[in-house]
Amino acid sequence: MDDSKSSWYSRFAKVAARFCGRPHVFTIAAALIVVWIVSGPLFGFSDTWQLVINTGTTIVTFLMVFLIQNTQNRDTEAMQVKLDELIRATKGAHNALLDLEELEEDKLEAFRRRYQALAKQARGEIDLGAVDTDCPEA
Repeated sequence: MDDSKSSWYSRFAKVAARFCGRPHVFTIAAALIVVWIVSGPLFGFSDTWQLVINTGTTIVTFLMVFLIQNTQNRDTEAMQVKLDELIRATKGAHNALLDLEELEEDKLEAFRRRYQALAKQARGEIDLGAVDTDCPEA
């Protein structure tokens, strides 16, 4: 997708997530809760009084889940690209690890087992006084 034509939702989610994550927004939300609590006696702690806060918080929570997920997805994608670039640019690194998050579970598990074995071997060698640096397979 062309950056100049990023979706309206992406742009909205970025702005909303930045705005909602600021301390003054939390303060406003907390103040609204205090106003609601203080207004309880005024409304006789009625069912409608309770329904107002329940409905409001449910709607806000429901919408925030989507904004948070969008932000999380975008951040994860960016981090994966950065990690892929570090792997690609590092001499001795295994390029097979690029885009690892896209593998099926069984193939991912095989990589995990391989690296667990390497870690166990390295810890054993450290216990014997070896140095744990460089690329052991080179």
